[in-house]
Amino acid sequence: MAAFGSPDIAIDLGTSNTLVVVRGKGIVVDEPSVVAVERLGGAQRVVAVGHNAKQMIGRTPENIEAIHPIKDGVIVDFDLAEALLRSCIERALGARPFVKPRVVVCVPNRLQDVERRAIQDAARSVGAKEVFLVGKPIAAAIGSAMPIERPLGNMVIDVGGGTTEIGIISLGGVVVTRSTQVGGNHFDHAITEWIKRTHNVLVGRRTSEDTKLKVGCAVVSHEPKQAHVTGRDLASGIPREIQISSDDVSEALQECLQQVVECLRDTLKESPPELAADITEQGMVLCGGSALLPGLDRYLRDRTGLPIVISEDPRRSAALGAGRLLDDQATLSRVAL
Repeated sequence: MAAFGSPDIAIDLGTSNTLVVVRGKGIVVDEPSVVAVERLGGAQRVVAVGHNAKQMIGRTPENIEAIHPIKDGVIVDFDLAEALLRSCIERALGARPFVKPRVVVCVPNRLQDVERRAIQDAARSVGAKEVFLVGKPIAAAIGSAMPIERPLGNMVIDVGGGTTEIGIISLGGVVVTRSTQVGGNHFDHAITEWIKRTHNVLVGRRTSEDTKLKVGCAVVSHEPKQAHVTGRDLASGIPREIQISSDDVSEALQECLQQVVECLRDTLKESPPELAADITEQGMVLCGGSALLPGLDRYLRDRTGLPIVISEDPRRSAALGAGRLLDDQATLSRVAL
């Protein structure tokens, strides 16, 4: 147990969003994983982080750039990732600069050693006393209230912004884990490319994301929704409005969704027979922000024949699971990477 008054925190450092849990308070920070920097000469200065930085995407002057320092679950800019961590930790702790917290960070299981050290160093640089790294699948399973301590096959599918991570967990440990670089950001890109290919209209990333949120669907619908989308006509160069349906989005996403299915099947192939039998009987839990795509559970169910349920709070399940580990040092020590 941590000392009285310790502001221990858990962080889900995601490609699209970063969530911070403070022990005893729950989730206190939920920000896009975006950092805006201004470049003058050879120097750069952070001008915005989170929501304010995301608002700048596609709208910045030449000397300012809004950047995702984490791409497909991998840190691509260590300095900006540190700035993102620093901002989130400072917001979470408020005016408590002299108390050093324990920090639990959710990370992809396939993280390289250099990336692990970079995250640990970044957390320590902003005041962490101890840093524990925990794989996304097991954190998501804990946050989804799965019985991971039992001798039972628990399968979790975490579809995030940049990666899909799948894990089979038993007796408090990960037995099999697989990941594929496909997630919500790839869904957005697929929609952009479909509109470009089908209508010869170029739309921005945020427009594609908004279209996904408004009418996105993984399967063909009996009553498809419609959305009006405005982009730049590639022939004339002037703005043009087009209409997109949920069936159009389903068509655009098929290649991405098939990658998730293939990763799921590869994970099942590696599963011990006894655990595979458990999964066949009790099914899988779907979580992650992109689990909210309508029809995704049905799509995966139809292609695997296995029962699939969506976590009660899919977007926040990994953060909530990491937060619960703050109160269970024994389990935290066992599952830390």
